[in-house]
Amino acid sequence: MGRGLGLAALRVLQAIAGGCEYGFDIIEATGLASGTVYPALSRHERDGLVRSSWEDSARAFRDGRPPRRYYAITAEGRRALERALDELGVVPARRARRQES
Repeated sequence: MGRGLGLAALRVLQAIAGGCEYGFDIIEATGLASGTVYPALSRHERDGLVRSSWEDSARAFRDGRPPRRYYAITAEGRRALERALDELGVVPARRARRQES
């Protein structure tokens, strides 16, 4: 697969591209274990496929929880995701809708 993305890493990237923003959200969306998701996030960030930022600690404190680390896909991450999906023969829904029109 593109850039050596394994299936789990691909699912993590797809979840972020689909709107999941923080670790637990990604875990719930993918059904993957935290021991799979967090290392994938770290690799994706190191490789420039995602970027992260910490939420304001005051907001987390008001909500009674630890601060969340939010993730967003980068342009390079979007290209890597599209390449990997193309290699698998998967057509993203938005592209499939355009082809049907």
